[in-house]
Amino acid sequence: MAHLVAAFGTSHSPALASPAADFVEHARRDEAYAYHLDRDGNPTSYSGLARAADPAIAAQITPEMIATRVAACAQGIARLAEAIAAARLDALVIVGDDQREQYRDDNLPAFLVYWGERITNTVSDLPASAPEYWKRARAQYHEPDGPRDYPVAAELGRHLIECLTDREFDVAHGRSLPHARGEGHAFGFVHRRLIAEHIVPVLPIAVNTYYPPNQPRPGRCYRLGRAIRAAIETWPAARRVGIIASGGLSHFTVDEALDRTVLDACRAADGERLAALPVAKLNSGNSEIRNWIVTAGAAAGLQTRWQEYVPFYRTLAGTGCAMAFAEWG
Repeated sequence: MAHLVAAFGTSHSPALASPAADFVEHARRDEAYAYHLDRDGNPTSYSGLARAADPAIAAQITPEMIATRVAACAQGIARLAEAIAAARLDALVIVGDDQREQYRDDNLPAFLVYWGERITNTVSDLPASAPEYWKRARAQYHEPDGPRDYPVAAELGRHLIECLTDREFDVAHGRSLPHARGEGHAFGFVHRRLIAEHIVPVLPIAVNTYYPPNQPRPGRCYRLGRAIRAAIETWPAARRVGIIASGGLSHFTVDEALDRTVLDACRAADGERLAALPVAKLNSGNSEIRNWIVTAGAAAGLQTRWQEYVPFYRTLAGTGCAMAFAEWG
């Protein structure tokens, strides 16, 4: 039988490919963004966030602090890549969100398992006129030299779909990508930044974290993770399987209290606490916390080996992206 031997969590922000000097550009982008939410999930403006922000945030956005946090994130990614390689996996389940890269309003499933034999990562679709800092930020998701096909754990995919259906999860499935731009950023980040040197067949699971009205609720996400774990461990192939959450934590308004609640609950395998997270807080970038909830459900029974948390502010309004990296084993 197969065994789930390891679980991981990673942020996948564009800022993870940015040198410290580029953060002034990320900050300007936040200032111009029109769809901010406050920490309770209410729509607000950048100026509204700035009025309510703690003045102590000024100490979080000095050039020295930004450089320190860029280095901390780089160390987190390197440590995670080493941990995945050391796990000697035969398959890696990637739980990520698709931001209308492949799945759009014509058909946007709450959960989808991709089980084609291969999945394509193609070059960036950014226009040549895009600013250089954004090209650098987005390059981490895309193959630089043309499309590349990566192996998929297709047999595990079919087994997983059948087992989840037996457990009354009506998951969608796909064997090809509907749009030519290739795999979404949540999956491309794992290929390009975490397993580039040690390619392993993946099994992408797309969760609709972002888009109402069918965003799955936190408790449903946790139960899905438990069902994924059970399905893996009834797969008759003798394989070592891992699972990774790709996305989060809080952004574009950093919410350290929410993030620490999530990480503490993941460490304690506290499914009730994760299931009770307020849905209103799981919108915009925070919504990707759902990917961690699914993975935490699968990882229950494993021990947290380490977590790294980097609350990465970039403006006086408290905007930014809180980064996190974790391993269970």
